[in-house]
Formats: sequence, structure tokens, C-alpha cells
Amino acid sequence: MAVNVETLDKLERKMTLTLPVSVIQSEVDSRLKKLARTVKMDGFRPGKVPMNVVAQRYGYSVHYEVMNDKVGEAFATAANEANLRVAGQPRITEKEDGADGQLSFDAVFEVYPDVQIGDLATAEVEKLTAEVSDAAIDKTVDILRKQRRTFAQRAHDQAAQESDRVTVDFEGKIDGEPFSGGKAEDFQFIVGEGQMLKEFEEAVRGMKAGESKTFPLAFPEDYHGKDVAGKTADFLVTIKKIEAAHLPEVNEALAKSLGIEDGSVESLRADIKKNLEREVKFRLLARNKTAVMDALVAKAELDLPRAAVQAEVERLLEGARAELKQRGIKDADKAPIPDDVFRPQAERRVRLGLVVAELVRSNELHAKPEQLRAHVEELAASYEKPADVMRWYFSDNRRMAEVEAVVIENNVAEFVLGKAKVTEKAVSFDELMGQPG
Repeated sequence: MAVNVETLDKLERKMTLTLPVSVIQSEVDSRLKKLARTVKMDGFRPGKVPMNVVAQRYGYSVHYEVMNDKVGEAFATAANEANLRVAGQPRITEKEDGADGQLSFDAVFEVYPDVQIGDLATAEVEKLTAEVSDAAIDKTVDILRKQRRTFAQRAHDQAAQESDRVTVDFEGKIDGEPFSGGKAEDFQFIVGEGQMLKEFEEAVRGMKAGESKTFPLAFPEDYHGKDVAGKTADFLVTIKKIEAAHLPEVNEALAKSLGIEDGSVESLRADIKKNLEREVKFRLLARNKTAVMDALVAKAELDLPRAAVQAEVERLLEGARAELKQRGIKDADKAPIPDDVFRPQAERRVRLGLVVAELVRSNELHAKPEQLRAHVEELAASYEKPADVMRWYFSDNRRMAEVEAVVIENNVAEFVLGKAKVTEKAVSFDELMGQPG
């Protein structure tokens, strides 16, 4: 069957579909007969409802279903015969009744664009590199020691200092009035770890057990407690107990408590280094992939299908509402969020998806079974029982589809880096991890 496709715009097309009335009618009759065998209606035994009564009650909805199904089938067949890659759902409108027992419909739809990718040899990509230094290992050892610290009560005449755990009673007042959350008894915090506002920590430093002090505390404008944000309170604080922190020594006992079988500090540091290197590798890969994708988008020319962008906008909108709901926002599903907030992000995602798909297709960059297995092995390696984690991945198609998407992205990144002008830039471990130096 010859399909006549009319171009309306860059990616918009129109075609006319025709369906014989007899085909529609015979399918409607067939579905109504099937319905009559099971339908329950007052005054009739099941399966004994007369056809004319069934047709009167259900005729319209069955006719509507059949029209939808048949027009959808006709559109899919016609699009397939014309080798069209349809983006989104077609908008179908019925034309005036056609002659010769035919029904006619106009289908307006979009097609996916041709993607032109420019010369990747002229693309410029900055590729980050990072090393796991001894200082990074030291920092991790300190974190592990801190997680296992113990506290012992200081002598009565010793003042509170950095890293001490203090137990306090406090009460705050604004203009002489107490406020919600401004009072506590036997409250514990560690000095210098940022649990309390700076002025509170400053006031407590240097105090001794049994001492009391009144001091002003200015709440920041962006403080989470809206009632007190931007206001100044007077606090009375009493120190009840001061405990000094004791960090475990870096020795065999610490190493063994961290699962190092031979208990040597060298093995502990080697184990930490291996874990940090794995984390560095994943982070570098993610950062460098972003740089590659930016370069790729800049080198590609294509028109974006509006339907695909709108579908992506709706997906992002749904995600935003779900996040609001999770944060306990009331009526999050009704919150007025304008589409335009997500349009630039949606356009970039659709553009990137089409460009990557074209590069994968034209350069055979699909994920190979051995790549999928190697990636799952790498993900599982940091767990205590890697074999169980691997089974968990392989037993679920959805999880494996996510792995496949990552492997394809890795293939694309490698392919582009092999063609582009690459400049390497070394970054520190702390910068890569987003930690203060």
C-alpha cells in the first residue's frame, strides 16, 4: 500500500488513513457479542442479556475503543511501510465521512531528526586526572579513628576545648520570651564539629563543668527555624560535664577491628588506597563523561522533536513533584510548577540522547556481554560478598538496563576521547571529592 506523507514543518508530517466502515462494525459486533456472554444487568440472568440491550448500554464505549485500536494499528502499519521513525504520539482527527463506506483520518506527527555530527578531531575536551596521595590515606585513617573514638570525663578544673564532648543545659529567649526549640537539658555535642551555631560553640569553649554563662546569639537570615531566623536571642548555658576524646592508636588492634586479617598497618593503608582508587576512578569517569557529552552536543546539528522534549519535561516535572512529596510538602502533586523551568534541561537530554544513539549506531559502540559482566564485577568488588551482589544485578532486567546504559556511555566517552583534542588537567584528591583541603 502506497503511503502519502506530507511534510508540514522540519520534523512534522501528516498522512491520511482510511478504514472501511465494515471492518469497524464487524469488530464492534464481535466485541459486543463477547461482552454479552459475561455482562451482568439487573433483571437478566448472566449471559442472557439481549444483544440490543447490551448494544444500547455499551455500544458507544466499545465503538470508541475499536476506532482507537484500528486507527492506531493503521497508523503503525503505514508508518512502518514508509520507514518512518515516529517521535511521540500522533494527533489523529476524523475527516468528513468518506465515500464508498470508508472512514478517513488525518494523522499529524513528528519524526526523529537526522543527526549530523561534525568532525570530532576538532572537538576540545579537558580530561581530569587525580592521584590518591598519602595525605588522602592519612585523612581517611583519621576519619576511621574518629568513628571509633571514646570519651573520658575531664577533671573538674579543666576547660572545654576543641573535640571535647560537652553535656549542657540551655535556654534561649528573644525579647525576654522563650521560643520553641530554644531549651534543652542534658544536651550533648562535640565542640568544633559544627553541630551548633558558631556563637554557641565560642561561648562554651573555655568554660568549666558547673559554670553558667549568658551570651547573645544572632540566628542567620536563612536559618531553618523560620520563627527565629534573622533574630538575636539571649542564651543561658550551664556546663554539666566535659569529656575529652581519645582516638585509638594506628596499630594492629585498629587494623583488625577494620577487617584487616594480618593486622598490619601497611595492609590497612593498602586496603584504604585500593578503595579510594576505585572511588577516584568512578568520579573521574563521571566528570570526564560530562566534558565529553558537552563537546559532543556542541559538534552536533539536529532539530528537536517537540513531542520528545515535552515527554521529557513531564518526566522531570513528575520527578520534582515526587521529591517535594518525599520532603513532606502538602499537595505536592498540585503545586504549580511551570513547564519552562525544566525545558532547557529536557532539550539538552533529548539532544544528547539522539546524538549518543547516532554515534552508537554508526560506530558499533553497543555494550558487549563481556563489558556488562566486567562493569557488574567492578560495582560488586567493594561489597563484602561480591558474588551475591552480582547475582542481584543479573537477576533483574531493569538493573541490567541501567548497567548497559552506563557501559554505552563509557564506550562513547572512550571513542570521543580517542578522536578529540584532549588536554589533561591534574586535580587534587580533595577537589575531586568536593572536600575542603
